[in-house]
Amino acid sequence: MQQKIDGVVAVLQQAQRSYSPVCFANSFGAEDMVLIDLIAKHRLDISIFSLDTGRLPQETYDLMQEVRRHYAVPLQVYFPESVRVEEYVARRGINGFYDSVENRKECCYVRKVEPLRRALAGKGAWITGMRRDQAVTRGSLEVSAYDADFGLRKYNPLLDWTNKEVWAYIRQHDVPYNKLHDRFYPSLGCAPCTRSISPGEDIRAGRWWWERPENKECGLHASHIPQMAHGCGVVREISIDIDNAQK
Repeated sequence: MQQKIDGVVAVLQQAQRSYSPVCFANSFGAEDMVLIDLIAKHRLDISIFSLDTGRLPQETYDLMQEVRRHYAVPLQVYFPESVRVEEYVARRGINGFYDSVENRKECCYVRKVEPLRRALAGKGAWITGMRRDQAVTRGSLEVSAYDADFGLRKYNPLLDWTNKEVWAYIRQHDVPYNKLHDRFYPSLGCAPCTRSISPGEDIRAGRWWWERPENKECGLHASHIPQMAHGCGVVREISIDIDNAQK
């Protein structure tokens, strides 16, 4: 286990040396808490940010506040642009993302992808907590690769960690974690798009559970998914006429 921990720290240090300024996109899942703990303990010059979509579970907000108390690291929170959210709701309805994959991905773009673009502006690299065994869409991940969608380097330091190893680290180092995990929510997102899973289900079965597994990404990590690189509509800029739409 210590060898894997040292490997993650080495990846983070390499990113810091080679691509400063570096940022870490944190959604307060178990993997992200491991990375926060390592960044804080090793005093790495890696900024930490989170995306508040406006639809997060209360438990995520509770952990967000606990992280501020527990670690001496600043946390930047980015929000979606209010006019885009208002326009989306006016056209699709408050829960219109249930109606079609296209509607859901548009909601993800407004609430996640556009704020992420602002968060990554001016950065040389970004860090994520993604692992290969989380989903069928993540099997082709690499530890380090150029992210053409956002125009910078992307690192996945926990790429080869198992779920068991993530939780072993959390328990051993007394890392705070999202209490939804105790209620069988292994993968966390917006409240209306996340549910608990049953024993034996895939780890991301509770994310957008009404959709097919190959659709279960929000556009934040589009570049590693083959169909997204061939014009499926996930990574295209969603054009919104903010002057003429209902606001």
